[in-house]
Amino acid sequence: MQGERGRGIALCIITGASRGFGRTVAKELSLRVKPGSAFVLVARSESELQTLRAELAESDAGRAGLEVRYVATDLGLTEGLEKVTKAVQEAASELIEHVLLVNNAGKSPVFTEMAEVNSYLSFNVSSVLCLTARILQAFPQRPGLRRTIVNISSLCALKPFPSWVLYCAGKAARDMIFKVLAEEQPDLRVLSYAPGPLDTDMQLEARSKSGDATLRKSFNEMFTRGQLVSCEESCNKLTKLLMEDSYTSGAHIDFYDI
Repeated sequence: MQGERGRGIALCIITGASRGFGRTVAKELSLRVKPGSAFVLVARSESELQTLRAELAESDAGRAGLEVRYVATDLGLTEGLEKVTKAVQEAASELIEHVLLVNNAGKSPVFTEMAEVNSYLSFNVSSVLCLTARILQAFPQRPGLRRTIVNISSLCALKPFPSWVLYCAGKAARDMIFKVLAEEQPDLRVLSYAPGPLDTDMQLEARSKSGDATLRKSFNEMFTRGQLVSCEESCNKLTKLLMEDSYTSGAHIDFYDI
């Protein structure tokens, strides 16, 4: 990525890239990377990934040599992790100077049975841990290689929200995973970024389907008052953090902290 601390040809892996914040991150980072960089975009919707890849290929970055691959898969399954790992290894080259993994994928929790709870945690927690481990194994520490891991977090990692037990638990678990990782591997740059109350499909679902009436009212008031954050505005702050590269590794940083 280009910038004071971001120079170099990059390999960027972005999960949940087909829509919302992940899609915005992919488009924003494409403006920042050097020619010869490569993106691996991951989500479940193949049609949306195809559209995003086409847009990036037709952009200035694409014309300058940005290579874009996508993997349409379920990261909650072992075969999904294997597909992503293979695509990342195929996209890599000896010229790569910066490996950036953005763990953005997630889904809303709806549960009544243990199998549903296990499926949710598998997708939102276990897959994040396993994918991160696979990427770090594929790109071990070596001179001249920077490695950055971004966990898209939430205020829910720090604060309990009624009726959101699984979402809060999953986000808190992810934050701790990456705090431990930062302690274990001091050479890594690790960031948990809470993007704020984004104006996305997930927020619409929260306003209409949250089990707690007070929480639904609060979300609807935020929407009515225009207090939701656009993906573009939040992504600009994330990019600023990554370019300046002055955050404490393992830190949880909120949109409103910047």
